[in-house]
Formats: sequence, C-alpha cells, structure tokens
Amino acid sequence: MILEQIKVGFMEVFCYLVGCPETKECLVIDPAGDEDRVYARIQDLGLHLSRIVNTHGHPDHTCGNARMKELTGAKIVMHPMDDELFNSAEGRQMASQMGFTPSPAADEHVEDGDRVPAGTVSLEVIHTPGHSPGGICLLGEGNLFTGDTLFVGAVGRTDLPGASAQQFMESIRTRLLGLPGDTRVWPGHDYGMRPSSTIEEERRTNPWLR
Repeated sequence: MILEQIKVGFMEVFCYLVGCPETKECLVIDPAGDEDRVYARIQDLGLHLSRIVNTHGHPDHTCGNARMKELTGAKIVMHPMDDELFNSAEGRQMASQMGFTPSPAADEHVEDGDRVPAGTVSLEVIHTPGHSPGGICLLGEGNLFTGDTLFVGAVGRTDLPGASAQQFMESIRTRLLGLPGDTRVWPGHDYGMRPSSTIEEERRTNPWLR
C-alpha cells in the first residue's frame, strides 16, 4: 500500500493518499484545501485518482471535493446519511457561511462492511455514527483512517447537527477499540502530540476513553 499523510487547509485537516503500487490507482481521503498541491503530489507519485472518499460530510473535510473532481474526474464516495444531510439546502448554506466550497453530491454511497478499492488495495468501511450520522472509518492493511471519530489523545465533537454523544462513544468502543492493538490510527486533524497513533496507545492513554 502507498500511504501519504498531507496536512491541508487552515483547520489542519489530514488528507490521505492511499494507492496501489502495482496498478498506480489511488484514492484520496478528505481533501480539505490545497487541492492543487495534493494533485501535484499524486502526479509526482505517478498515480491516477479514481475516488474521493469522505469520512464524513462536514464542510471542513469535503471542501476540496469539487476541485479534486474537476482536476481528475474522480468519483465522490460518502455514506448516504451524510450525503443527504450535508447536500441539503441547509447543509450547503452552512458550508458557504463558514467560508467553504460545498461538495457536489456523492457519486457512490457506501455502507458498513463495504470495501472501497484502489487497484489491488481496498479499504473496509466501518460505520461510526455519532460525530455525524454517516461518519465512517476506513480500515486496510493494519491502517485505520478515523476522520473526526478518533484523534491522537482525543475524540471528535458531538455538539453539531446530527451528532449524538451516546452513539459516538458506543461507535468508538464497539467498532474501533476491539481492533488489534497495533492497528495504526490516522486521524482527521493534526490535534495531537503526534500525527498518528495506534489502537493500543489510545486504549491506554486517551483520557476520553477511560
């Protein structure tokens, strides 16, 4: 697996490139600013982008969707619950009021247990509602892309539209903390002491999980 973590935008979102070393097909997770720089990196690596995957629909994670699709023709992939919520008139207005470019509607929907392919590489979709109704994490080859569900030493917010604190903590405890301890955690923001962690480290040290 080709894996690159790229910090983008003014909210320090971590965008990820995940690619297949054999076919050179790749996907991008949460483009959220600096799209031309991300695209240049894709070209530098000799990759071609097939899918834009969003861990959730909040505009700070989807604001680069339109530009990345314009540059590459890649399909936008999102859980249907967030696609519906954040592509509503209210959701698009919220993005614009916050200074973000609204995302086009998703081209493909994914549900829990689906797999998102990039050549011979594929990521399993784990539905983790709570931060948003259609929030997902993506698991592949011992790497877990957690979006705003789990950070290094912290967890996401539950005070936004469609959020649920009870559902959120249940998602983390039942869907993520049971994964192998050496699973590498790749969060959606650069909020922690390190840019990545492991499930075992978060079990032991994350104060929100004790």
